Amino acid sequence: MSAPVKPAPIKPASDPAVIEEAAAILKAGGLVAMPTETVYGLAADAGNADAVARLYAAKGRPRFNPLIAHVAGPNMAWRLAGWPDLADQLAETFWPGPLTLVLPKRPDAPIADIANAGLDSIALRAPRHAAAQALIRAFDGPLVAPSANPSGGISPTTAQHVADGLGERIDLILDGGACPVGLESTVIALLGGTPTLLRPGGLARRQIEAITGRLAEPGSSDTLLAPGMMKSHYAPNAAMRLNASAAQAGEVFLGFGPIDGDLNLSPGGDLAEAATGLFAALRALDARGAARIAVAPIPDEGLGEAINDRLQRAAAPKDDLI
Repeated sequence: MSAPVKPAPIKPASDPAVIEEAAAILKAGGLVAMPTETVYGLAADAGNADAVARLYAAKGRPRFNPLIAHVAGPNMAWRLAGWPDLADQLAETFWPGPLTLVLPKRPDAPIADIANAGLDSIALRAPRHAAAQALIRAFDGPLVAPSANPSGGISPTTAQHVADGLGERIDLILDGGACPVGLESTVIALLGGTPTLLRPGGLARRQIEAITGRLAEPGSSDTLLAPGMMKSHYAPNAAMRLNASAAQAGEVFLGFGPIDGDLNLSPGGDLAEAATGLFAALRALDARGAARIAVAPIPDEGLGEAINDRLQRAAAPKDDLI
């Protein structure tokens, strides 16, 4: 009988010795879950094709779905991508933070082709979380780091969420507490022409449009330029029913504002609070074993745009891959 797989240890991200240990694991081709301000990411050396392939396998992620390369800041990003003036303005305003920029990839960028699905573009982000910054700097290079959960499932916002989903498939989990933003980054493409919103996220559209002007919407091309664009994503095991006013038989209910339920994302109607708690609430309700999760209406403004994007993808048929 084969020996049981040992689960990854969970260690404090605030310990400099643990950060050095994590960097050594990454340099050896291993996988480390790291906290960011958005969700926990599963980090691998962006330039090591074997490590990135192991990451895809651990998550069960389709290889046509590109990854975001996490950098310490613009100085590291300049080595990887063409850098227009607008990228400078956005990075100066929002980096480090929950904004990903999709830019033309430099031909000499030290990024494995498998990491960006063979595209001529590359997605870059400088995370704000102190532990993520410390790890990138200790590693001294870009790290790909998609959400640290099985592909298509609910994103993790605590170290325990990571352990529950991937604990036996990775090498180390850095515990930096609960993620304060709770939604993945907003993704903007700067590939010539009008800047395009590829994925709403933890930075509201109106903040970005104050710099870029009105953002274009992505076209109907089958090409995935960034993570989070698959129609079915962020999904619990239970089915989902959106814009509900009350629970039906066999449902658990996720409320918002004055519409209460088994859990309420924000009794006061605060969209930032709702965003922070969304994935944890979906996990908690899914664990109750109901056939379906009903969700109260969420205003489609500010961070509500990103919350509704996640809910719509969570509710999509799970065989609807693109």
